[in-house]
Amino acid sequence: MSLEVRPVRSRAELKTFIKLPWRIYRTGDPWIAPLISERRRYLDRSRNPWFERGEAEYFLAWRDGSPVGRITAQVDRAFNEFHSSDWGWFGFFECLEEPEAARALLDTAEAWLRERRCDRMVGPASLTMNDECGILIEGYERPPIIQQPWNHPYYRTLLEGAGLEKAMDLLIWEEYLTDYDPLPILFELHRKLEPEHGITIRNMRRADLAVEVKRFVEIYNEAWSANWGFVPITERELEHAVEEAKAILDEDWLFVAEKDGEAVAAALTFPDFNQVLARLDGRLLPFGWLRALLGRRRIDRVRVGFLGVKPKYQHTGVAAGLYVENFRMAERKPQSGGEMGWILESNTAMNRGMEAMGARVIKRLRMYERFLRCEE
Repeated sequence: MSLEVRPVRSRAELKTFIKLPWRIYRTGDPWIAPLISERRRYLDRSRNPWFERGEAEYFLAWRDGSPVGRITAQVDRAFNEFHSSDWGWFGFFECLEEPEAARALLDTAEAWLRERRCDRMVGPASLTMNDECGILIEGYERPPIIQQPWNHPYYRTLLEGAGLEKAMDLLIWEEYLTDYDPLPILFELHRKLEPEHGITIRNMRRADLAVEVKRFVEIYNEAWSANWGFVPITERELEHAVEEAKAILDEDWLFVAEKDGEAVAAALTFPDFNQVLARLDGRLLPFGWLRALLGRRRIDRVRVGFLGVKPKYQHTGVAAGLYVENFRMAERKPQSGGEMGWILESNTAMNRGMEAMGARVIKRLRMYERFLRCEE
């Protein structure tokens, strides 16, 4: 049976690219279908502001006329400029349990990246690590929470069998009020924030999102700048992401810490909209929108997606203060807990913070890399 990998060149092929996971995952798998319309917009080069700083190609693997796998290859110019590197990335990796197809997809992505003088291929990341990224290697029994991947266990075998090696692991922690057992020091640090450091914590305001976005971009680009895989985010990118997520944002779960009018830290927590998506099969029409409206009321967990502190304020205990505010909110909301992360395995301070709260690691995602062969 013949195998062919070729780039996506038509609307029909893009639809096939987006819908391929429906062929790979079956009823009973924890995988949750994304909204097809949202993925179409995300992959639209004219609408997604990521393409102002990067370029990407989409590939499908075909066997005898049927799609068996997909992958993207992308170069993020902003990442390479910030790190003075020549990295390339792959993402959107999905494949039937066919090692030949997986190797062909990865080799095709590598060839595309080598043409652009990349010396390393890292992934998977759906264009950026701020979207879905990594291969799940622990925690298969659990459904993915919002913007987390779920994949078959054989994906790890496919990637490692194709010669990719571990680059970094991403840890996902879990905490619920029922087993909340934090160290007392967290509350002491929270209590001292204002009297000793002049720092206060408040909720972000949906009515003032434009200003809040600017504040968060400033925090993000300082707080995460030393992290592996970091790339500066622009206001336009964040505004676009906020617009896409506006329907699920809850200002009760969005926190900013300030000192003398300066935003010094932030925590963005999101109700797990995957609990709604699980009932939609990727479509809002004809009746998916009604299921979404009704389902929002039943969401009972959250994802703490971003929690960061500007470096010069990391000694103040403001991170502990944000942890405490999240748990106080959980006492008042239907969502009594959830998942935190991902957090880089190398981020010792954040992982110790999770341990101090009594949280436990429940999932592990892995980023892979391959050093690219030089052209003769």
